[in-house]
Amino acid sequence: MIRSGSYDGVTAGLANGFVQANLAVLPRDLAFDFLLFCQRNPRPCPLLEVIDAGEVEPSFTAPGADIRTDVPSYRVYEHGELVAEIPSLEQIWRNDLVSFLMGCSFSFEAAMSDAGIPIRHQEAGSNVPMYITNIATQPAGVFSGPMVVSMRPVAQDKIVRAVQVTSRFPDTHGAPVHIGDPGAIGIRNLEAPEFGDAVEIRAGEVPVFWACGVTPQAVALNCKPPLMITHSPGKMFITDRRDAEYAVI
Repeated sequence: MIRSGSYDGVTAGLANGFVQANLAVLPRDLAFDFLLFCQRNPRPCPLLEVIDAGEVEPSFTAPGADIRTDVPSYRVYEHGELVAEIPSLEQIWRNDLVSFLMGCSFSFEAAMSDAGIPIRHQEAGSNVPMYITNIATQPAGVFSGPMVVSMRPVAQDKIVRAVQVTSRFPDTHGAPVHIGDPGAIGIRNLEAPEFGDAVEIRAGEVPVFWACGVTPQAVALNCKPPLMITHSPGKMFITDRRDAEYAVI
């Protein structure tokens, strides 16, 4: 459906049980620096697969897929500027492009739901809210910048359970990086996320923040590489791998 263009929306709640992935695509001459950046920052950038330069098939996570067409929407950054948001990369693909797939927190939401923890943005039919924080990532080569986090409201009596459940999925961001006061991590207004949609926080709920794979987009804005292509926030690449394959028992 995504490849044909008949679905171009947010992928939260789709294909429950299958791992979803963030995408970053860079020219070969920047690929090692970004690989090192992911290695140094496994919470926001947990690598699932690196696709060789010019290749388009993620043969480990989704054999037969095409990274140029199988994401609902792509963002193109040039020198730190968002210059396009497009449904396919076929017209701009180059043989020197290296693709990185990184785990996404949408992958542990089914486990949270199974544990009795409601997912507010799914209930609302909206995107998860994402915020640029004051948490610095570890620099690598030309790449540096702030961590982006996603937020889900959790009832106070379910916070411990939320930490336990998500801790089992380190390859899809794992446990929260912060619980409670958003100001402590540089977030001024929960009603104004930099990416995604604001959600209601009800009485008795606490904002809980997880590292987010949109971090490379904040890094692109900060470091201004000549070219970086990413997924549009909330519109992920859906793999053929099962969430359970990445769970730590």
